[in-house]
Parts: sequence; C-alpha cells; structure tokens
Amino acid sequence: MPRVRRRRVFAALFRAGTFLALGLVLAPAAWVLAGVVAKAAPHWHWSVLWTPLVSGNGGLEGPLVGTLVLMAGVLVIAGTVGVLAGIHLAELSRPRRGAAPGGTWLRMASDVLSGFPSIVLGYVGYVALVVGLHWGYSLLPALLILSIMVVPYIAKSTETALRQVPTSYREGAEALGMSTGYALRKVVLKSGAPGIVTGLLIALAIAGGETAPLIYTANFATRVWTGSFVGGHEFGYLTYMVYAFWDQPNKNQIYLSYDAALVLVAIVLILLVSARVIVARTQRHAEGRRG
Repeated sequence: MPRVRRRRVFAALFRAGTFLALGLVLAPAAWVLAGVVAKAAPHWHWSVLWTPLVSGNGGLEGPLVGTLVLMAGVLVIAGTVGVLAGIHLAELSRPRRGAAPGGTWLRMASDVLSGFPSIVLGYVGYVALVVGLHWGYSLLPALLILSIMVVPYIAKSTETALRQVPTSYREGAEALGMSTGYALRKVVLKSGAPGIVTGLLIALAIAGGETAPLIYTANFATRVWTGSFVGGHEFGYLTYMVYAFWDQPNKNQIYLSYDAALVLVAIVLILLVSARVIVARTQRHAEGRRG
C-alpha cells in the first residue's frame, strides 16, 4: 500500500507539473495577445487595411501588401528548397561504406545555419546583395535572406514527417511494382503531407515576424510594392511599423503601430490554426481508414 500511495502521489505531482508548464507557456502568449488587442481595438477601423500610408499617416495598405508578398515569395523559394532538402535527407541519402552516413554534412550545415542570428544574415545580405551585386534595397534580397533563414526549419520538419511514414508503406509500394519516384510522390509524400505543411506554415509565421533582416535588405518605404524585384525599389512591411512607430510623437503613428501589431498577430494565428486544423483533419481521416 505505501508503494501504491507513493506512485499516486508521484503521478499527481507529475500531472500538476505538466499543467504548470502548460500555464507558463500559455500565460506570456495570452498576455501579449491581450495587450495587442487592448491597444488596437479602441481605435480600430477596417478601412485601415486598404488606406495608403502617406508621411506616417493613413493606413496599412503598402506595408500589408509588402508583408503578404514577402510571405508568398518565402513560401515559393524556401518551401521548394526546404522540402527538397528534407526529401533528400529522409529518402535519398544513403550511407556509403567507409564514409559518414549520407546527409551528415547537409544536416550539420542546416543546424549551423538555423543558429545564425537574423540580424547577422541581414547584414550579410546587405553586403553581398544590396551593395555587392548592386541590387539596392528591394524585394529579391529580402526574399533570399528570409528564405535562407527559414529553410533549415522546413527541411527538418519535412525530414521528420517523412521518417515517420511507416516502412511498410514503402515496402508495399515496391511490392506493387511502383518506381521509387512514383512511390515517393503518391505514397510517402501524401502520408507525410501534414507534417510538411505544418513546417511550411510555421516557417511563414517566423518570416512574417522578422524586422532586422528586412531593414538591411529592403529598408522601408510608405508606397505599395511596385512589382520590381531589384533596382532599389523599397517597400513597406508591417513589422517595421511596429518597431519604429510606437514611440513617435504623432498619435496617428502610434495608433498605426498598434494596428500593424494586431494584423501581424492575426496573420500568425491564422497560419498556426491552419496548421493544427490540417494535422487534426488528416489524423482523423487516417484513424477512420485504420478503423
């Protein structure tokens, strides 16, 4: 009986510890969310989303368009490179005799790259792309630096998702006479799609919340993105307004910083909720098929 009682006490303490850890994670997030909503809600109006930003006044049209264009570009560039790198690490990398396991150097380089501070990557982009290649402050340098920053996260999530696909799926595809490429497209990637999509959406949320790399590569302008990728065509983005406008003497600029923070939080929440919905729906359907 004493042993059973100790186990029950230990189980109760462990459960309490997990709830405490959950609260420590959720409390700061809830505090930030409540603070942003409380600051922006009293003066919020929907027209701020399509009103141009002129001399620190107006709305968020230019910065909102710039942020969405950045996220779309990162999805294309970093998504392609990261997913292909993850596929290589999970499926195509094979150890050779007398050599290190395949993918070791690629995985090590990805881990090192993920540890670089974003402001360092931004400065490298400024020296190499903005100044070195004479691209000027523009979209393409910003896209490349943001993509380099989030590629390791996408590659790691893709590799993890594909390694969780049961080996029996691959063996069954091979037994049916499927080629390696066809089995990869139709069986393995379909099964690992929820994890891959989750990694992509989280990487987009990270890229959408960055400021330091963009200051070095895109600078800031109040106008809407002109459609040019290089040539010194600066554009606006929401994170700069949160960073630079919140302590200005102009009350309208302070309000715009609150509005920009609220829009950013909404975008990130939409991405994270979308990731969870995709995973939940896919797992539910998978459980139904197993049943």
